[in-house]
Amino acid sequence: MRRLTDALILCAAAFVIAACSSAPTKPKPAPVVEKQAARIQIQQDPGGFSIIEEVNVTPEIRAEYDSAIRMLEQKQFEQGIAALVKVTQAAPGVTAAHIDLGIAYSRQGDLERAEASLLQALAINPKHPIAHNELGMVKRKRGDFTAARASYEQALALHPTFHYAQRNLAILCDLYLADRPCALSNYEAYLQSAPDDQDVVKWLADLRNRQAR
Repeated sequence: MRRLTDALILCAAAFVIAACSSAPTKPKPAPVVEKQAARIQIQQDPGGFSIIEEVNVTPEIRAEYDSAIRMLEQKQFEQGIAALVKVTQAAPGVTAAHIDLGIAYSRQGDLERAEASLLQALAINPKHPIAHNELGMVKRKRGDFTAARASYEQALALHPTFHYAQRNLAILCDLYLADRPCALSNYEAYLQSAPDDQDVVKWLADLRNRQAR
């Protein structure tokens, strides 16, 4: 049975965001830098992506953030959200915390707060591909498919091989927009980066069969 949900990215450890990997590994803590930076650095390797955000925070804020991420990983969403809110209040310029908060709200079904958190992240850094991708998922859940597509496409405009956005855009075009060429091209592009994703292999084969009829 086809999964009707988008690929989810939990941006755990987003002071160094390393959740965007086709073979996820536990990210290493990033050193605190001397100056706040409103930029991110994207590094791509055979395993996927590392998205690094340089921030200036106190050890207490960092500990609060790490605790929040552990709670989210354990599906303790209420506690994790409360901790992330504290982080965003203490360090409002940290994009990663707003993104993780948006993801947590979305998992809880609070799409209004999820969207607000992701828009706040994009207000800080409009070029953050994860924020655009996650906003696309929220928009899709809210039934705004045109806006969802625009968000995924913006993520890909910023980083054309960001394969999670390719997967999500393909699903959107396939299941919600009935745009088969869009779905086909993005499934194929995604599988170039994640050839072992058997779900997408099946979905692409199904799409090709439907096109041949």
